[in-house]
Amino acid sequence: MPDKFIVLDRDGVINVDLFDYVLKNETFEFEKGSVEALIKLHKNNYQIIVATNQKCINLGLISAEGIKKINNFWINKIKELGGDILHVEVCPHRDEENCNCRKPKTGLIIAAEKKLSINLKKSYFIGDKLSDLECAVSHGCKPILVKTGYGSRTFSSNYPQETKVFENLKAAVDWITN
Repeated sequence: MPDKFIVLDRDGVINVDLFDYVLKNETFEFEKGSVEALIKLHKNNYQIIVATNQKCINLGLISAEGIKKINNFWINKIKELGGDILHVEVCPHRDEENCNCRKPKTGLIIAAEKKLSINLKKSYFIGDKLSDLECAVSHGCKPILVKTGYGSRTFSSNYPQETKVFENLKAAVDWITN
């Protein structure tokens, strides 16, 4: 069976959004059901790409290497439990830097496509913020909103009409895989 690809935001989708920044492993906490969801995606032949804005890097709160260590920490936990994450793409820029990679722009997805020689158009993109959904639509992905993290705020905003909405990552993955 050929691989399928799925794009996920990190904070508020995979892990609990601190509404600040995850700056050390000890403050990284998986959202309820997200570990099971990530394992289920892997077992259903989905290759998982994470696209995450992390302006805390360019704010000087943590280094790019520090973010990489946090990502390796949680990815290793997922691997120990039978899942896998194919790739993580990080935007370190602040809003005012006007880069091409900060969501809602599509640079993170384009970078992942180039690095992995894949096409993510028509893939699901799961996020909790309007910027995730706008990025998904702009790139031709299928947007899914989860109500965790900033998701309940986003749910009461004017999000793209083609967006599917679920309580959390586990509920979204159950729908995708059934």
